[in-house]
Amino acid sequence: MIDYRLKLLSPQRHIFEVELTIQNPDPDGQVVYLPAWIRGSYLIRDYARHIVSIEANANGQQLTLNKLDKQSWQIESVKQPLTINYQVYAWELTVRSAHFDNTHAYFNGPALFLAVRGQELMPCRLEVVAPQFKPQKEWWVAFSMKPEKIDDRGFGTYQADDYETLIDHPGEIGDYTESRFEVAGCNHRFVVSGVKRFDHEKLSLHLSQICEKQVEMFGELPVQDYLFLLRVVDDGYGGLEHKNSTSLIFPRDDLPAKHDHKITSGYRRLLALCSHEYFHLWNVKRITPKVFLEKNTQQEVYTRQLWVFEGITSYYDELMLVRSGVISKQDYFEMLAETVTRVMRGSGRLKQTLEESSFDVWTKFYKQDENAPNAIVSYYAKGALFALLLDLTIRLQSNGRSSLDQVMREMWLRYGKQGKGVPENGIETIVAEVTSLDLQSLFDLGLRSTDELPLTECLSAFGVEMKLLPAKSFDDRGGVIRDKEREQKSYTGIGAKWTNKNGGIKVQQVFDDGAAQRAGISAGDEIVAVDGLRMTAKQFENYIVDTDAGDDIEVHLFRRDQLMSLLLQPQLAAFDTCYFDLTEPSDEAVKQRLSDWLMGNG
Repeated sequence: MIDYRLKLLSPQRHIFEVELTIQNPDPDGQVVYLPAWIRGSYLIRDYARHIVSIEANANGQQLTLNKLDKQSWQIESVKQPLTINYQVYAWELTVRSAHFDNTHAYFNGPALFLAVRGQELMPCRLEVVAPQFKPQKEWWVAFSMKPEKIDDRGFGTYQADDYETLIDHPGEIGDYTESRFEVAGCNHRFVVSGVKRFDHEKLSLHLSQICEKQVEMFGELPVQDYLFLLRVVDDGYGGLEHKNSTSLIFPRDDLPAKHDHKITSGYRRLLALCSHEYFHLWNVKRITPKVFLEKNTQQEVYTRQLWVFEGITSYYDELMLVRSGVISKQDYFEMLAETVTRVMRGSGRLKQTLEESSFDVWTKFYKQDENAPNAIVSYYAKGALFALLLDLTIRLQSNGRSSLDQVMREMWLRYGKQGKGVPENGIETIVAEVTSLDLQSLFDLGLRSTDELPLTECLSAFGVEMKLLPAKSFDDRGGVIRDKEREQKSYTGIGAKWTNKNGGIKVQQVFDDGAAQRAGISAGDEIVAVDGLRMTAKQFENYIVDTDAGDDIEVHLFRRDQLMSLLLQPQLAAFDTCYFDLTEPSDEAVKQRLSDWLMGNG
């Protein structure tokens, strides 16, 4: 047994203290280390940089620690139990790290718990010690790890089968709000910190409906209980999957208000995020790349199939909302339109394939800069669109006998349930076996080329008309056509994104082949005058829209400390904004095909 003791040392200094006891250390000198990254978030995070002090002792005698590299230490040889004490600075409010102050404590295992080299498969015990300081309100522990001996607030000892299990359980400690619901006979908890007033019952009801649909699709729920941890903030968004829990961070204003029966776009986004992370319970946490089972988290692990685990999950996260009846068909297509628009507005889709996007995640997707839209494509967003194309193609060519649902069930039975990793071509093999269709050319197109996906043609067979129109403003992310005149209007643009800065205009991104790029405007430029006038970001946007394509606009800007004058000629906005026409199909067969897809039949 490897023993860990977690103390909430100092909320003012944001310091956790961990005591690690190793009963049988390596006689040649025990090595301990922290992971370099966390599963589900493919970026080297160097968690060890937050360790501010570390010491080791045996029988009260201090021992020498040798630092081997940026994240590993070796302790001098001893033959008796070894104890390591270390302090960790926790001031990163994300789902991937740790955060501790006088309002709460949150931790993700890789940020806090050292691994014992050679003993990673040993069972672990974690004691969470109640705070010695007195919080303003009583603190409780929200944790999904198996309890051994805890008090009524959750403080005490927990058990994990091994080190990987230990670090796969995030924890929230504080004065939080908790609601419960049951799915497939299993208890689900939804813990919210950072806000008290919202409609708990509405959120629990909708989540239970969404989760039930996912269990129905896979045929079983491989956990005994599940924990949602939500940290509410002013402005933030993110989620991270775990085997029987998830960590989420989301804006406060988008939670459902009491006595408000509307499904707002913000609340819709929260439900999709929860749906996404819950779907990961199967897809990635259990149906996982073979290489992930073979290698640890001390260095990068490469695969070309992240689109399977994030893209397919991103396809189903929104689809499950409409299948469960939580949102309408129109709501679903508004969300789908946003995804199409997001992909179409980046010329990176014409330069990077889905397989390359998956493989290059360590150096590109998680290290995006101002040129990202011109250089990369998201394996989340385009992966979701390819999953849509794959599903619809299977349904169409099999006359409704097969679907991507069946493929994912087989992926679960063959790989996830058996604890086997998915080889690099695993899903292509499963699709061929389940559907008896030859879809090799579709996979080559979607995964290994930068050609446009034929979504328009495919959706039309399901009675859905997809159109690409020019954006009318920054906020135009697409949707469902309600005004036929919308199709006939044209708008001007400059192919750039900007924001307010001190009352002026800060250029954030410049897109390939746009008017801004042709004029010589670059990301980071500060526009101080437009045709001799000082403008806010919104005024500049309106000024562009009111200018005819090809007309000259004189722009004065600062690039660092150099004043420049450039001539800008707006052009007709690109046709990159997705709108769906949902006119009811007259053909009964097409109508049934659409219903089967949206409701999960077949």
